[in-house]
Amino acid sequence: MPSFKTLDDVDVKGKRCLVRVDLNVPMEDGRVTDTTRIERVAPTIAEIADKGGKVILLAHFGRPKGEVRPDMSLSAITATVSRVLGRPVAFGTDCIGPMAEAAVGQMKEGDVLLLENTRFHKGEEKNEDGFIAALAANGDLFVSDAFSAAHRAHASTEGLARHMPAVAGRTMQAELEALDAALGEPRHPVVAVVGGAKVSTKLDLLKNLVAKVDMLVIGGGMANTFSAAQGHDVQKSLCEHDLAATALEILAEAEKQNCRILLPVDGVCAAEFKAHADHEIAPMDAVPPGTMILDAGPKSVAEIEKAFEEAATLVWNGPLGAFEIEPFDAATVAAARKAATLTKSGKLVSVAGGGDTVAALNHAGAADDFTYVSTAGGAFLEWMEGKELPGVKVLEG
Repeated sequence: MPSFKTLDDVDVKGKRCLVRVDLNVPMEDGRVTDTTRIERVAPTIAEIADKGGKVILLAHFGRPKGEVRPDMSLSAITATVSRVLGRPVAFGTDCIGPMAEAAVGQMKEGDVLLLENTRFHKGEEKNEDGFIAALAANGDLFVSDAFSAAHRAHASTEGLARHMPAVAGRTMQAELEALDAALGEPRHPVVAVVGGAKVSTKLDLLKNLVAKVDMLVIGGGMANTFSAAQGHDVQKSLCEHDLAATALEILAEAEKQNCRILLPVDGVCAAEFKAHADHEIAPMDAVPPGTMILDAGPKSVAEIEKAFEEAATLVWNGPLGAFEIEPFDAATVAAARKAATLTKSGKLVSVAGGGDTVAALNHAGAADDFTYVSTAGGAFLEWMEGKELPGVKVLEG
């Protein structure tokens, strides 16, 4: 695993620590509806503050595209951040310039200050040297703790680490260690689950994984594209028929790489996409006319569970069916619970990530028992695709 410095390698006492966090939380009617991302960075903030560091939080919110947008001000979430941290959080009305300087100047050891949305300045997304220098002027140390933004080479995610001493925060550290255990230097056999609606959005991912894992479980709507490519009539199911040749290429490449691909052998079929619709279980070569496959069937689930039992490492991205509506959540729930049980008993290292995946594992009540669940959507996917993440690369020493 590439080496990078962490909070263990620095003395933060009395230092102005610029801590890049992800506070891009969902809001409704001026209220934060999910505090997961704040909870994730709380340990880093608490540790620095408790050790006498001055915590200066840098974050973005929404996509203001370099303009000051009051509806995207971080002032709206300051009270929630304070509540989650269990300590007062001051707010600075800008992240650079006289306002930021004055707010930082008033800080005492152990204080926490949240500065305004970094994306209110065009220099943030352009990674401009002038803007980087203006941010750096208020800090002695850069603590990178937003893996979810690490696939962007922005001033506050990548630029600052080139400009001043930089370390990984505890969230970033945990994420990188988990990812290394999953695909960097994993224990074999490695099983990957890739689900979701479309093959087209996960082509890079599938191509990277067949070269790295021992078995690839394909589920969700994308499994229909593979089944159709193999000659099965998937009837009205969600399917990208124009990607049949690509699906066959991926299957051929997997065979060449000695990666076994596990596709559903049966499906739960219904004529309409609604909760508790009339449904039946059918083999993939006999999908009833006029129906669509909305979930993997029990025989498929049994094969997936067997694969998990034989695995040492599991990487998971995407659900196995239309998990949002019952009873088409059955395969995802059963597989997730199986993985959670094996992880809990010490037989499996399980790492999962991606928006739908987190929701699906929470729905199954399995997320807490996985080794690591990443809340980073795009960055997790790009990492799984084998791409270099600028915000991680810059930390490597």
